[in-house]
Amino acid sequence: MKKILLSLAMCFMSTMTFAQKEVTIKAGTLIPFQSVNTVKAADVDEGQKLNFRVARDINVDGVTAIPYGSMVSATVLKAKKSSWWGTRGRLQASITEIVMPDGTVIPITNGNFEVKGKNRTALSVVLFLFVTIPACCITGSRAEMPAGYEIVGNVASTVKVKVE
Repeated sequence: MKKILLSLAMCFMSTMTFAQKEVTIKAGTLIPFQSVNTVKAADVDEGQKLNFRVARDINVDGVTAIPYGSMVSATVLKAKKSSWWGTRGRLQASITEIVMPDGTVIPITNGNFEVKGKNRTALSVVLFLFVTIPACCITGSRAEMPAGYEIVGNVASTVKVKVE
């Protein structure tokens, strides 16, 4: 009899432990993202994915709905390396969604960002006109997004997620 009661108690406790709760993340909720790696515009192509992570826990009703470190991908929209005549490099990308471990998709808006290098066109042209021809070879600075670069996006529409 004791074994049966103990077995029932263990089954009841295990179902309580693995019970999932559903929380609603409202549209407009701010979510900070942080880049995982240093990325140079010259090293990536349009359409390529960049790794980001959620920079802090997102809590809803006292429950962690999106945990810190959840991985997110950004899609490169524009990647232009610096070039002659002082043209600066540019890296533009966008985070559009978070895919949770259970498969739930959280749409993101305002997840676009752009990293630019320094423009040196004026310097290159002035030196070319008044000093020497090789001044046209001066390039702008590279667009480089350092590891830890932070952006903030918003949840685009209200969504329900299951949490443990």
